[in-house]
Amino acid sequence: MRASFMDEGKANGSKSPSGSNSESAYRVLARKYRPSTFDDLIGQEPMVQTLTNAFKLGRIAQAYMLTGVRGVGKTTTARILARALNYETDAIQTPTIEMPDYGAHCDAIIDSRHIDVIEMDAASHTGIDDIREIVDAVKYKPAAARYKVYIIDEVHMLSKSAFNGLLKTLEEPPEHVKFIFATTEIRKVPVTVLSRCQRFDLRRIEADTMVDFLDNVSKKESVTVEKNALSLVARASEGSVRDALSLLDQAIAHGGGTVDSEQMRDMLGLADRTRVIDLFNHIMSGRVKEALDEIKAQVDIGADPLVVLTDLADFTHLVTTAKLADGVPNGQALSDLEKEKAEEFATNLSIRVLSRAWQMLLKGIEEVQSANKPWAAADMVIVRLAYVADLPTPDEALKTLRDGTASTQTTPSPALGSGSGSGPGSGSGVANSGMASPLGSTGAATQTSQIPMVDNVHSPEMSASQATQTRPRPVLATNNPDPRPIEKPLVAPEKQILRINRFEDFVALAEEHRDLAMRSALENHVRLISFENGRIEIAQTAQAPRTLANDIKTRLLDWTGAKWTVIVARDGGDDPLRVQRDEEDKQRTRDAEEDPVVAAVLKTFSGSKVVNVTFLDDETDGILEQVPENDPDDFDE
Repeated sequence: MRASFMDEGKANGSKSPSGSNSESAYRVLARKYRPSTFDDLIGQEPMVQTLTNAFKLGRIAQAYMLTGVRGVGKTTTARILARALNYETDAIQTPTIEMPDYGAHCDAIIDSRHIDVIEMDAASHTGIDDIREIVDAVKYKPAAARYKVYIIDEVHMLSKSAFNGLLKTLEEPPEHVKFIFATTEIRKVPVTVLSRCQRFDLRRIEADTMVDFLDNVSKKESVTVEKNALSLVARASEGSVRDALSLLDQAIAHGGGTVDSEQMRDMLGLADRTRVIDLFNHIMSGRVKEALDEIKAQVDIGADPLVVLTDLADFTHLVTTAKLADGVPNGQALSDLEKEKAEEFATNLSIRVLSRAWQMLLKGIEEVQSANKPWAAADMVIVRLAYVADLPTPDEALKTLRDGTASTQTTPSPALGSGSGSGPGSGSGVANSGMASPLGSTGAATQTSQIPMVDNVHSPEMSASQATQTRPRPVLATNNPDPRPIEKPLVAPEKQILRINRFEDFVALAEEHRDLAMRSALENHVRLISFENGRIEIAQTAQAPRTLANDIKTRLLDWTGAKWTVIVARDGGDDPLRVQRDEEDKQRTRDAEEDPVVAAVLKTFSGSKVVNVTFLDDETDGILEQVPENDPDDFDE
């Protein structure tokens, strides 16, 4: 075990305090190449720079909050920081960021076995009793190191009472105590705790930086890995170094020591990026059959339909970015073909088309995730995308109708006829003539006479689209004005948006709309985490209906006129409203029983109890408002 740790230190450029020439056992890459100094951290330069200056100036905070996605290095950074706080050699006796060699406490701290560096997983120690142990122990000085350091991982899992129990100690800890917290859910940490910590947001590792890091690891492991395969790993890891190293470890075993992009795609179940670009081309060209054949071929060779749609969405985002940024941005692990095709599509496609495709893909990804047959759902998404690819967007269609040019793209309606001598395209000629000449001219009178009158627009024989296309466009003429009134465009009025900023307002809306089932669900099964206009985050009780989240989203859309984001967490949140109200009633009853007068009554009448509590002000306010001042009847006697 000691020899294994020495190999890890050498891999990271550090010297282990113990020497051993025995052959080390196999360790997964995620552990073998875990950083042991700040120099080994990649992609976190702002945090390292801040800590370096703070240590040099002696401005060391009493608590640190590290946040970021999984695998980005929060726990590792916490251990390195604990090592820096307690770094001690014969020449260095103060905290320092620069740690070229292992100090007296470094080995034990990195192995998580130092007596003065206490690591606690808040996911399994969530209660106030665990925090009481920390509060009781901080008064004692460290046994061997300079500081007693408490590392609490996944700190957002602590209960509300545990957070409250930690506040006082966190604000004014002894000089020999430091706290380091790590979390992936910073929103769940109370603001009172955040305000007492120095916060560092660990960033996702950029794709090109990740590729360089993985390439370096591959060389140290004497493994041949294609650059495109490393790009696939970097994209699949989504900025997580731990995930990237785990995938590379798996790929090395899969390829037997040599990894190419084809093997990597097979292992990850990814679609070929070149074929994804071909699929994107078929969709944007409106070639439905070719698009369906292409996605079927990809699924047949093992690609996940969900991954194919996700890759399509990624490429749509890439094309949109290339269009707005005048080229593909740097910092992305892309092949030359992807860059070339992205710039080509960016030149030929409009932002409206790309935005529409992006929205449809996001909706389609949700459908595929919840579908019993993902491949069938993916096919239907492709069909929708291909059929709307060459259609105008809603604003373009509305502009076309207002300009009176809609008929130029449609075939003549049978109701219009062709008796005016304008040829097969007389429908478009009618519309254009109505705009080009005054209504008093002979040509205009001859052509517009074939168009149904405004009174017949709503006749059952005509569809809404026919009525819109065949209605004559009014033209102002100074000598011979049109005697018929000019009708305004049939545009539906905008729906009023109702803003609500409290969860209680939502419950009141349910009561106002007499939706008793929704009101009961909100009061009994919803544990509110956060609420703001347009966004609600909740946790549900075990007895909550399975469709509660979707029902909340639908009701909010119907009642407020706006789309809401409904986020469902596994746990957390306040007690349901019903529980809170019951607790308030119980507290009111307890307060009443403690009143001297009530207590005397209860003591006098054995077996009596307080059933209900009503404040006198609540009953008399309405009565007093009804009695006029200086009522003459008061002075009859």
